[in-house]
Amino acid sequence: MTTPDATPDVTPDATPDVTPDVTVTVIVHNDAARLPRAVASVRRQTHRNLEIVISDDASTDDTPAVARALAAEDPRVVYLRLAENSGGCSAPRNRGIELSRAPYLMFLDSDDELPQAAVETLLAAHRARDLDFAMGAVRRVRVDTGRRSTWMPHLVAERRTLDGIEADPRLFFEHLATSKMYARAFLDRHGLRFPEGIHYEDQLFSAQAYCLAKTFTIVPEPVYLWYIAPYAAASAASISNQRDRLENVADRVHVQRLIDAFLAESGHESLREDKDYKFLKHDFRMYAGDLPYRDETWLASFADLVVPYLDTLTPGAYARLPRAERVVVQLVRDRRFADARQAARGLGYEVAPRRITTGPDGRTYWGDRLPQDPAARRELDLTDLELDTRPLFSAQLRHEITDLVRGPGASIDLTVRTYDPALRLPVGPQRAALLLTPGKRRLTVPFRLSPVRPGVFEGHVHLDLTAARPPRHGFTGVRHPVLRLRLGPHTHTGLLLAPPDFPPFTSRVPYHSGTAPHQVTVEPEGHPPGRLQVRWKPVGLTARLTGPVLRRLKR
Repeated sequence: MTTPDATPDVTPDATPDVTPDVTVTVIVHNDAARLPRAVASVRRQTHRNLEIVISDDASTDDTPAVARALAAEDPRVVYLRLAENSGGCSAPRNRGIELSRAPYLMFLDSDDELPQAAVETLLAAHRARDLDFAMGAVRRVRVDTGRRSTWMPHLVAERRTLDGIEADPRLFFEHLATSKMYARAFLDRHGLRFPEGIHYEDQLFSAQAYCLAKTFTIVPEPVYLWYIAPYAAASAASISNQRDRLENVADRVHVQRLIDAFLAESGHESLREDKDYKFLKHDFRMYAGDLPYRDETWLASFADLVVPYLDTLTPGAYARLPRAERVVVQLVRDRRFADARQAARGLGYEVAPRRITTGPDGRTYWGDRLPQDPAARRELDLTDLELDTRPLFSAQLRHEITDLVRGPGASIDLTVRTYDPALRLPVGPQRAALLLTPGKRRLTVPFRLSPVRPGVFEGHVHLDLTAARPPRHGFTGVRHPVLRLRLGPHTHTGLLLAPPDFPPFTSRVPYHSGTAPHQVTVEPEGHPPGRLQVRWKPVGLTARLTGPVLRRLKR
């Protein structure tokens, strides 16, 4: 394909005479506000002999002026501007590779940063061994909370050198191109460049790098800071967070097909099951978590895009999935979209379906119909869960909030429906309670679940959050109300599935009875819209008490 022209926007005498050890290409598009932070993280690296290429994908905001100012401040910075916007990450990275002068290459997105010793750490790995690339840990940083976590921590837990991806095919899950330092000779030897004109380019590029590399080293030290904005506006959301767009789905499937073709052509067909499992467990799982939010029209188009590809995956990849995820995949393949949404709401938890079906063979199947296709019967078979005989405390029931109305102050009125698909509960009203524990003192709200029809019960409960008693010094955190059923000496405690469409609301719980004032937020939990959750945050004087004063108050 024809690529946009790109020329370095730098005066000839601005380029140092010394050949840099590493070139870091910082790609940017309309991100003038965050570009200086990204470039600053490269400029303050402990290893100083660097080249920094700002590769601008034809920005229309103030990015060009900001980039030129950064280049004027530091002779190591080169500004490169593409003549036309490419619409992705590949073209600006490839133009950076062409311009780079160093024997080792790294890539940075303008909304992220490099830890201070990232270049030094990865370069040391290259100098210790003759490597095709070195890779390290990626720290994910939530921009809304500041919370940090490690991306795929089990894959980067210890230092190790591998002679090929076959030594650990799980690495397909770590498909980020930005967590690695590549030997320029390795990329050139194989003509390895980012595929232009498609999204999810990292997945293909990384799969090719893993398969073509003879030797690479993994280090446990952090080498990349990846900033995550889960609540970004649609116009500012990353490509991975635009999962509501069917073009996004099509791009992801297209990349998988390109990877499959590469594996076959390069003699790595033996890795197909591992790569297929990664697609099911990571890529499809991301969309599965969103299914409760999608309508029938969207789901039909989604199935049109993904089911033909799902039909090509290896049986072994399906066999490695957790049962709940296999159920969702199969329901999508069978175009049972309402059931797929229902099953997706329970992902990550041991939640029963609303109904089960017993076949003529005596086996139990997910949902209210008997699967006809042998493959569907295999994937939707729940017989070994022993839903009708397991002890009550571990029974798989399903508790859903079907209606939620905000009451006065910090109170809410909930309509709760309990589904008992194996008919474990006796006929008649059930004694139930809603339990909530901010801090150490539990709030218990008893209510009654009345029978609606066999296997279905419904009740109403008024939850007044001012009745909860957080610690005197305040409580910052999240709690998930649970529902407890009592049958004589036996109890069952289960989570409450929240309505996927109710808007979060925030209220203030005032000071009373020695308890600090708090701000409380009631909301559904994440994707999929799983449990109901309540967030507490102290306000006023308590929120400002820290250190020795707070420790004395706690004592």
